[in-house]
Amino acid sequence: MSGIVIIGAGETGTRAAFALREAGFSGPVTLVGTEPHLPYERPPLSKPLGGAVQMKPICSAEALEAAGIDYLPGMSAMQIEAARRQLLLGDGRILSYDRLLLATGARPRRLVCAGAERALDFRTFLDAEAIFSHAQTDANVAIIGGGLIGMELAAVLRGKGTAVSIVEMAPKPLGRAVPARFAARLHERHMAEGVRFHLGQGLAEITTDAVILADGTSVPADIVISAIGVVPDIELAEKAGLAVHNGILTDAFLRTSDPHIFAAGDCAAVSQPGGGHMRFESWRNARSQAETAARNMAGNNEAFVAVPWFWSDQYDLGLQVAGLPQPGHHTVLRALEQGDLEFYLDDGRLVAAAGLGPGNSLAKEIKLAEMLIAAGTRPDPADLADPSASLKALLKSARAA
Repeated sequence: MSGIVIIGAGETGTRAAFALREAGFSGPVTLVGTEPHLPYERPPLSKPLGGAVQMKPICSAEALEAAGIDYLPGMSAMQIEAARRQLLLGDGRILSYDRLLLATGARPRRLVCAGAERALDFRTFLDAEAIFSHAQTDANVAIIGGGLIGMELAAVLRGKGTAVSIVEMAPKPLGRAVPARFAARLHERHMAEGVRFHLGQGLAEITTDAVILADGTSVPADIVISAIGVVPDIELAEKAGLAVHNGILTDAFLRTSDPHIFAAGDCAAVSQPGGGHMRFESWRNARSQAETAARNMAGNNEAFVAVPWFWSDQYDLGLQVAGLPQPGHHTVLRALEQGDLEFYLDDGRLVAAAGLGPGNSLAKEIKLAEMLIAAGTRPDPADLADPSASLKALLKSARAA
């Protein structure tokens, strides 16, 4: 029996391997990972403790063994022979499969400028070690990219007393993913913490001690970090002849254009009910897709349905966004003692919500808002704006209706 092979030992791939056993699949399960370590969580990489980068394992070697999962660390997948249902590994071995799951994730987008090779990426444990081992308190760090990763790193480094500059081509940071109100507040907080911003600027060159901007400005930099986003890792799928477009295209059940191959996590672009495909990029959605893909590979026929969601910790502030806020949405602000919530309505229907406050203070409200979004509710804007109007009560009324 060939069993199931999973390419990628991150959150998605590892969770899928265990979910297969939970779904009752008793055949062989092989998990192929390019890194030499046990599978580990990526979010803690940006939160070093005592100066040391945290490697938080997703599971232990004993747990893998107990579940009968054959883990191959430090191994590259070279080629998929879809017609034969075979996978060629970097050491020359060939694995046969009944089902194959692509959980290849994403890779850092590359800078294009003179000296780009001097910039450090931030994606893996080794990347994090390289950055934090060099980022001493007397160093000047330049972060290229004012998105979530760049801003989170800036907050951590400023907390260590490191001088930080952020270079961003857009006129403001956090412009793509974060609602404008909260992006502006986070920008203000970073400036208050001493982060220097160079906005609306392209790069000319990265030298041994500076970043030279397009206008000739020299930004001192002992260390340069590239944080300009990621691209889905689709190379293996593309070579195998699978349908791809900003991700490995799947149907609602996470099947690719080959019915024996599934995709999940950051690499997957999932078919949407209203048309088109969407990539869901967050820890929670990766885990949820892994579980759905595993159940379907084990014989179920379950559509993946989720409200997009992400969070970001910067200094003592926690940002959470559920759904996809758009500039054209009608917005409703709810001011609370512990922070602010903003709701986004499209033709009266609640489609997104965001919150910014100390730590996890708004997590409960965002979770309730997410449930209201999933239920397709059309709440009264006055109720959304009223801090005394319980979101839980609104949800209960919606479900009763």
